[in-house]
Amino acid sequence: MGKRAGHRKKSRNMRRIQRRSGYYIAPSFLGVLTFFLLPFVVVIVYSMVDNPIGMHFVFLDNFKSVLRNAAFQTAVRNTAVFSAIAVPLAVVLSLFLAIVLESKLPFRSQFRTFFLSPMMVPVASIVLIWQVLFHYNGAVNDLLSVFEPLGWQKVDWMKSSLSIIVIVILFLWKNLGYNMILFMAALSSIPKDILEVARLESATPLQTFFYIKLRYLSSTILFVTIMSLISSFKIFREIYLLTTDYPYDSIYMLQHYMNNKFKNLDYQTLSAAAILMSLVMIVIIGILFLVENHFGKDVEG
Repeated sequence: MGKRAGHRKKSRNMRRIQRRSGYYIAPSFLGVLTFFLLPFVVVIVYSMVDNPIGMHFVFLDNFKSVLRNAAFQTAVRNTAVFSAIAVPLAVVLSLFLAIVLESKLPFRSQFRTFFLSPMMVPVASIVLIWQVLFHYNGAVNDLLSVFEPLGWQKVDWMKSSLSIIVIVILFLWKNLGYNMILFMAALSSIPKDILEVARLESATPLQTFFYIKLRYLSSTILFVTIMSLISSFKIFREIYLLTTDYPYDSIYMLQHYMNNKFKNLDYQTLSAAAILMSLVMIVIIGILFLVENHFGKDVEG
């Protein structure tokens, strides 16, 4: 009887704890429902009506209109090109920097500070620096003027096809430090005994990296890639501060298109474009997870 009473008392205590946990979780749940789920439902509804006032159901007409729009096609192409260049560079270069700084390099604390400093600088200051560097009469053109006898001419960087290069450099300068720290933390968590065994077996540094370190870094590479991909879709802020609403064609991104639709109160087209972008992101991230599961499964096992 005593055991049964103790069991009932323990069950009551567990139910009481669960109720209290529900009370604690309720505000967070309401916040997520109010600020994430409901707006998402509203976006889906807007994407399938002719306008937010009349609310006449048109199903997929808005999506067809968006896909046929020349400005949207340009924005998609530019965003895809930028992400395809910037994201792999952000992952590979930050991993390279983490490996270099992991070694006994002189002044590595100073190097870490240099690459982390962009995280502490406000965006407006970063843009100001880039305007000084890449203006038609800026520091970069002054530096390259030494090649003028060889036929070099001044370039208006932000109003030419080379503007994509400027934005990629800006993106890397902003994000390399954060990615590098993530990789350094992951490298330090690799079991030292495995690395020691590899050294005793006379494995070369390249073999150790590709067959051991890279497999243990697979989950971090996935995380860094996803974060860099998300950041590449948010480069609009810097481009907008550099070039305002309508930049040069090569750096007209998806967010420019959606921002202009928002200003024109074209919510149905904006919602359709946002959903299409979300679907593409879901597919890309799903593929990344499949790749990571393939290469990292033996480490987890």
